Amino acid sequence: MRGPNYWSIYRKQLIVMKLDLQEAEQTPTNKIPRFGERLEQAMPSLYEHRCSEKKPGGFFERIKRGTWLGHVIEHVALEMQSLAGMPCGFGRTRSVPGKKGIYNVVFAYQVESAGIYAAKAAVNFIDALKNNQPYNLQKDIDALIDINKNEGIGPSTQSILNAAKKRGIPYKRLDDNSFIMFGQGVNKKLIEATMASTTSSVGVDIASDKEATKKLLAKNFVPVPEGTVVTNVEDLKEELESIGFPVAIKPLDGNQGRGITTNINTVEDSLIAFNKAKKISNQVIIERFIKGMDYRFLVINYKLEAVARRTPAMVMGDDHSTIQQLIDKVNSDPDRGDGHEKNLTKIKVDTQTLSILANKNLTLDSVLHDGEILFLKDTANLSTGGVARDVTGSVHPANIFLAERIARLMNLDICGIDVIAEDITQPITQKTGAVIEVNASPGFRMHVCPTYGTPRNVGEAVIKMLYPNNTSSRIPIVAVTGTNGKTSTTRLIAHIAKYAGRNVGYTTTDGIYIQDQQIYSGDCSGPASAEVVLGDSSVDFAVLETARGGILRAGLAFDKCNISIITNITEDHLGLNDINTIEDLAKVKSVVARATADDGFAILNADDDVVYALKDELDCNIALFSLDESNERIKTHCENGGWAAIIEKGYFTICKGEWRTRVARVNEVPLTMEGRVSCMIKNILPSILAASISDFDTKIIRKALQCFIPGPELTPGRMNIFKIKNFEVMIDYVHNTDGFKELKSFMNNVHAAVKTGIIGCAGDRRDDDIRLMGRYAAEIFDEIIIRHDENGRGRTNEELTQLITEGINSVDSGIEVKVISDELEALEYAMQNAVKGSFIVCSSDKIQKSIEFVSAHQQQEKKYVEVSEF
Repeated sequence: MRGPNYWSIYRKQLIVMKLDLQEAEQTPTNKIPRFGERLEQAMPSLYEHRCSEKKPGGFFERIKRGTWLGHVIEHVALEMQSLAGMPCGFGRTRSVPGKKGIYNVVFAYQVESAGIYAAKAAVNFIDALKNNQPYNLQKDIDALIDINKNEGIGPSTQSILNAAKKRGIPYKRLDDNSFIMFGQGVNKKLIEATMASTTSSVGVDIASDKEATKKLLAKNFVPVPEGTVVTNVEDLKEELESIGFPVAIKPLDGNQGRGITTNINTVEDSLIAFNKAKKISNQVIIERFIKGMDYRFLVINYKLEAVARRTPAMVMGDDHSTIQQLIDKVNSDPDRGDGHEKNLTKIKVDTQTLSILANKNLTLDSVLHDGEILFLKDTANLSTGGVARDVTGSVHPANIFLAERIARLMNLDICGIDVIAEDITQPITQKTGAVIEVNASPGFRMHVCPTYGTPRNVGEAVIKMLYPNNTSSRIPIVAVTGTNGKTSTTRLIAHIAKYAGRNVGYTTTDGIYIQDQQIYSGDCSGPASAEVVLGDSSVDFAVLETARGGILRAGLAFDKCNISIITNITEDHLGLNDINTIEDLAKVKSVVARATADDGFAILNADDDVVYALKDELDCNIALFSLDESNERIKTHCENGGWAAIIEKGYFTICKGEWRTRVARVNEVPLTMEGRVSCMIKNILPSILAASISDFDTKIIRKALQCFIPGPELTPGRMNIFKIKNFEVMIDYVHNTDGFKELKSFMNNVHAAVKTGIIGCAGDRRDDDIRLMGRYAAEIFDEIIIRHDENGRGRTNEELTQLITEGINSVDSGIEVKVISDELEALEYAMQNAVKGSFIVCSSDKIQKSIEFVSAHQQQEKKYVEVSEF
């Protein structure tokens, strides 16, 4: 799960594991010899886990009393992640109704791949304990630590995410590194680590070239060390004679202190430093070594936010420990880790360390005197084991001005300026210090979590830069769910919003649309498709069809919507994904409504008991719609000042409290087909209600309704009627029992010599549902052709034909039934054999192909007529 979901609205990142424990169902933990004892010995930290009963004795007391292994696996998966530095804390284990021994184990994760690994590892671990087999738990913990190190969010980026979360700004990670999108649509912003989409690429290029940076700053009278770029040993020696010792040597385009050597005092050491820098960059900088302390000035949005004094990695002697032992002692600090995973980085012994020791006639086995300090690196970078002290409050105003001026000279809205100076409480001059380099993507770790001093919330400064003065990061989102009518409702709302001047992105079972242009064709009612719309910087209004499958598979693509709509809830897709009852299905659909912002609106069908009952579970505003203007639920709701949409005296009417606004006459709205199609009337009501709540003008809504012409272009697969010769063909996406009820209501008003139905059914429906669709077909049509979907979804064509036929025969065994599996062949047969006045209905699985097929026949017929007339 990556968004609000069936298991939790507020905890978006969850692993859901279906666990088959049928064999172990008869052996709870208290029936497995010494199970609790072995678990406590292997993972003693589980003691701190609390269970729902919150009884004393910790989790192991629950183990002794007895619990199911699925529950234990949940807690183990959480604790494995915690031991690897990824505390999560939320878990649930629930048995699957009607399936003894099958459990859904649900738990939180920070890093998705770590959560998946922990799920599998927890099962293997508990299985080994149950069978009293050896298991290397530390191997799993180490693997999770590696995953966190490689894929976890670093402290710099995390500080920005924390600030965004505090402001309620949505964000999404776009890769396995630190590429993050904030906001939605036209309000989206991007960062990569600490570099923002607002950052100048020219400034970044200059900062990556240390020599170009020095020249730019020197030209503008910023103190920088004297030096130049060399590429060979001869030039190096020549510059050494010119500059004199001591010098610093570093690669032209290195970072994080790599390849830098400072305070060099001999030609021999200069050659070693030159070769070291050459491994990083072909061009090497040699410059005068500046004496003083190492400082990092952090500027965000051209304002100085923090300053840290950095000290290189070091150890202090105690008269008996070796240098290696002192390093090991420093590295044992729990705040130190590899790379950027923790506040501090472990000290690594490398060639630079060994060179420093050699110059002092020391080795790793040497013992330092008590209190003697030994610096182990030439640079003070935290990434090489250094420490930081916050000194923001000690900076002289002249140095604040200098740092902010440098950021503007470099055209970098976020930058880290490295300064060597004797005393930053005094103005920095050419004699008292120098700017060493400028970093375009500076680390925030030393400021957010300094070793000493006051932490600075620099992540908040980045968010204020991206979204100043509390400007919005979101766009309006209308999310549409239900059993039937989702696609038509989504399309109509998008159409009205377009007429209101919005740049609309929307998703349906037909595809993804950006400003009416289809950018992808297919069933796009899930979260991945919604993310495409929300990530498009041209979109300022999103309408998202949100189907059951996507909610169960991954949750929602958004944390909250402005308006949610539940069209209806009927018995469709039951028996799939452990959703077996109408109440289960209502819980799935209610995820959309429960994700509505507190000041938003959930639009509910007041004619549907299941949908209406959800209103008491919601914290947002409620709006209702009904075909019945005398509906008591509507009356009570409006008496209390609520919003509603009804049919009143033949008009689509918006109610707000006691006020009534007539939008359009029902039979004058093309989508209703002169008021004959009740299902479309039902779809229009929540659409105009959403439009009114969105503050679209009533005249615009009326105009949009009048020009929304049903057909293959605007409503593909929704009662698309084609006139061919002397008969008609309708392509429709009717695919469930409720849809067949609506089709029956429509067909009762169709006068035709012969009514022919081309019908099919998805194989993942229940037997009784398939039979019922056959029954409805027999009540509607004079002739029936059974076709088959390309994907049988677990059933053979023969099985589906048998079940549909049983449903047909339960009504009238004398109806002519043919079986033509291919949909287009079935259409061809029906049209070739159609008599005058026939009406053919194709329940389509290939909507676009069938539309194109029938359209081609229609065009061919027109050409034939034109030639005949000529």
